[in-house]
Amino acid sequence: MTLTANDLVADAHVRIKQVSATQLKASDDPARVLIDVREPGEYAEGHLPGAINLPRGVLEFKIEAHPALACASSPALADRQRSIVLYCLSGGRSALAADSLQRLGFQDVRSLTGGITAWRDAGLAMTTE
Repeated sequence: MTLTANDLVADAHVRIKQVSATQLKASDDPARVLIDVREPGEYAEGHLPGAINLPRGVLEFKIEAHPALACASSPALADRQRSIVLYCLSGGRSALAADSLQRLGFQDVRSLTGGITAWRDAGLAMTTE
């Protein structure tokens, strides 16, 4: 059976947790890491305040070594209990990324429902810094 990208996203949604833009905005977790899984050019056009950019294509290879996660290059030193919220444009890439990180053993991972589009539509702040 041949699958489509939408099939993969739907399958990921069965296993992951999601958070809405308003829920994310209302929550206050200073230890939480926001990860924008879009490409660098998309990130530069505007992103959530405090978000780091780890594109979907390299996420699994770089997640443990990113300074924002306070990790070294050793997978044994990665904090897999830390709260992570992933987002993309509409929620597809971030759903796949959340599923992948869970498979890597990260325990508290969520995908932003509707992605940055939902965030923007809710009138929430974005930045280009």
